[in-house]
Amino acid sequence: METVLHAGDSAEYMPDSGVSAQNLRTAMGTFLTGVTIVTVRGANAEPYGLTVSSFNSVSLDPPLILWSLDNRHEKAQLFREAGGFTVNIMPTGSEALIQKFALSDTERFDGTDWHWGPSGQPVLNTALTSLECSLWAEYPGGDHAIFVGKVTAINTRDGQPAAYFKGQISAFGS
Repeated sequence: METVLHAGDSAEYMPDSGVSAQNLRTAMGTFLTGVTIVTVRGANAEPYGLTVSSFNSVSLDPPLILWSLDNRHEKAQLFREAGGFTVNIMPTGSEALIQKFALSDTERFDGTDWHWGPSGQPVLNTALTSLECSLWAEYPGGDHAIFVGKVTAINTRDGQPAAYFKGQISAFGS
């Protein structure tokens, strides 16, 4: 069944754009994305990380990537002040870890296999790829901040990526 929503169709109508946040979230849920955990070295050398699906490459020269974070997130300032971060692209079979880093009020790094990378940022040992980055720029993106990182180190290993589709984490086969 096809559902078509037009501006003004929903009780959640937003005068600025004509599209509700929930309608956009539902529509974007139909776009298959990879799953990442973005990690950062916090105050007192405490590692912190969170699950992020809003990630993509920007440029090959210089090597730039981007990801976004809700401006209301309690740790947004930590990412601004850290000077860098690591984007860990997660493999199939890491659903428990992905969920752990998606929850609030959890000790995310307890029992997690990780190390400090060359940039001084935490790197997850189970990631398919880890992209250590220096903070290149931050841009406003509505209710989110868009962080652009310059890739300074890359670690890769074989495996299949985890995928996010319609609110579910699953495997993406080769």
